[in-house]
Amino acid sequence: MNIFNAINLKLIKGPLLNPLRYLLCFLHTRSLSPHKEEPTNWNTTHVFVLQNPVLFLLEQCKSLSQLKQIQSQMTITGLISHGFAPSRLIAFCAISESKNLDYCTKILFNVQNPNSFSWNVAIRGFLETGKMREAVDLYKQMLRNGGTRPDNFTYPLLFKVCASLGLRFLGYEIFGHVLKLGFDVDMYVHNAVIHVFVSCGDLGLACNVFDESCVRNLVSWNSLINGFVRSGFPREAIRLFRDMQLERVEPDEVTMIGMVSACAQLEDLNLGREIHWYISESGLTLTVPLANALMDMYVKCGKLEAAEEIFDSMVNKTVVSCTTMIVGYAKFGFLDIARKIFDDLPEKYVVPWNAIIGGYVQAKRSKEALALFHEMQATGIKPDAVTTVHCLSACSQLGALDDGIWIHRFIEKENFNLNVVLGTALVDMYAKCGNIAKALQVFHEMPERNSLTYTAIIGGLALHGKALDAISYFSEMIGVGLMPDEITFLGILSACCHGGLVDEGRKYFAQMSSIFRLSPKLKHYSCMVDLLGRSGLLEEAEQLIRSMPMAADVVVWGALFFACRLHGNVSIGERAAMKLLELDPQDSGIYVLLANMYRDSNMWEEAGKVRKMMEERGVEKTPGCSSIEVNGLLYEFIVRDKSHPELEQIYDCLVSVN
Repeated sequence: MNIFNAINLKLIKGPLLNPLRYLLCFLHTRSLSPHKEEPTNWNTTHVFVLQNPVLFLLEQCKSLSQLKQIQSQMTITGLISHGFAPSRLIAFCAISESKNLDYCTKILFNVQNPNSFSWNVAIRGFLETGKMREAVDLYKQMLRNGGTRPDNFTYPLLFKVCASLGLRFLGYEIFGHVLKLGFDVDMYVHNAVIHVFVSCGDLGLACNVFDESCVRNLVSWNSLINGFVRSGFPREAIRLFRDMQLERVEPDEVTMIGMVSACAQLEDLNLGREIHWYISESGLTLTVPLANALMDMYVKCGKLEAAEEIFDSMVNKTVVSCTTMIVGYAKFGFLDIARKIFDDLPEKYVVPWNAIIGGYVQAKRSKEALALFHEMQATGIKPDAVTTVHCLSACSQLGALDDGIWIHRFIEKENFNLNVVLGTALVDMYAKCGNIAKALQVFHEMPERNSLTYTAIIGGLALHGKALDAISYFSEMIGVGLMPDEITFLGILSACCHGGLVDEGRKYFAQMSSIFRLSPKLKHYSCMVDLLGRSGLLEEAEQLIRSMPMAADVVVWGALFFACRLHGNVSIGERAAMKLLELDPQDSGIYVLLANMYRDSNMWEEAGKVRKMMEERGVEKTPGCSSIEVNGLLYEFIVRDKSHPELEQIYDCLVSVN
């Protein structure tokens, strides 16, 4: 006989307790909180369970057929008509390892007057299975049912759904229900309300709920503090922490993770050290998540040694710990150490792959970054949007159009959302790899653009000599209310330079400080000197250099020197060349170009002196280097380099071209 049929039915007939008390028998109230979930406590030693062994068998249930046998026994004995038994049946269908949500709702809809716990546990079952919208639909059914009123355990679950899906307006509606029923004074409901508004980005309303409430605890403070941090308002988070201290609320690990993250966003090393000291002095346990946050803060604040010290002292290093240090070592140029940590990882998820690839891109070692990208695919790790952004940046650096096109096709195949970051990376890649038409196409296909997107297309148009188009997009950018930054002005000044638009260049250069409150940097002065110099306004260009608030570098003097060569102005060219040789006496190119300038002006004696000076200083001419992409592969060529296996065919081709 089946064990489920072998129950002594006499034991089933026992006294029934108040159904409201049973709720506490097998679900801890904190398990319904959106902040902290604990394992379900079925409480199989409860007197009612002991008096009705069929309920105990639910925990042993492994299939739907077995669960139906238990339900049959409940129906035969009349146990199903009492509040506790069907509630426990629904709970097992909703949240046990043998859950079956379809059958859960069938029982729920066929039980007479199911209590609020039955509805709540069913909603929780859908929520924990990821069926968020179905959980909301169940709440609507509960309201339509009319016989059961939601309670203070219902709303934290619903707010968790709204927070997870970003359903801001639904959150407002449910909050209205909470106020109407008077559950806003419940601690868990209050914290869930703050959590949902913070998650949906409505920090103002979250603060109002927080400030006006008479019930708030550490969870309330943590929700608000971490909400400000996640939304990019670290100073407000720090202010809240100070207020929390004044109210003598003791922080915990979650509070300190928020504070450390705020310091990381601000890149405030002194405050970060103060928080670290506070953690040590207050006796808080340096858990792995908190240690990871501290390492991230020190890396972002430029203190790699402090992050390294925490990392080395950690007993249990996680993938997050290692990834943080990979980013840190790569940021400071220690790619070999970063690669060793990466290689030693037992399991490599997409995040550490992104970290190491991004590190190589940041270090301008893009060929190796793309090689890692191909290795990542070979190991079966699926790239995500962050991976593709890094790889598109690598293609931009190399001019690797074929690789960039392949990545674009991969993005389309995987249906990645063409958000601002990914779209801007595509625009930048196509522009820098020579396909400005495709860059413009992607630009116009993007559903949303920001200032970086406009900056990318303006710079690309400038690079391709389309000065008027670049100016048009700059005007459009200002027209839609986006603010240009220093890189945007670098692009627009470069466009003016390529187009020979002197008056426009002067105008935009002046607008940087007069309208947009941006201080021109060396690169902006270099563009202006280049623009003026190409147009033959050499005296104005030299005067601009003299008026600079900072010392001119080799790029600025170089722009003037090349312009002097172009226009044959030896006197200014000499002064520019001497400045260049002061800054970099080992640059062979300056000697050669200066000598050539003298020869062009028939100043043979001066040209000879330059050559002699070059020999006396032991300066040798640096061989030129170029690269080309063929069929997706990059090839580098150096003057007098004979290492390529197809050397003879290459030289034959060059001869035929000449």
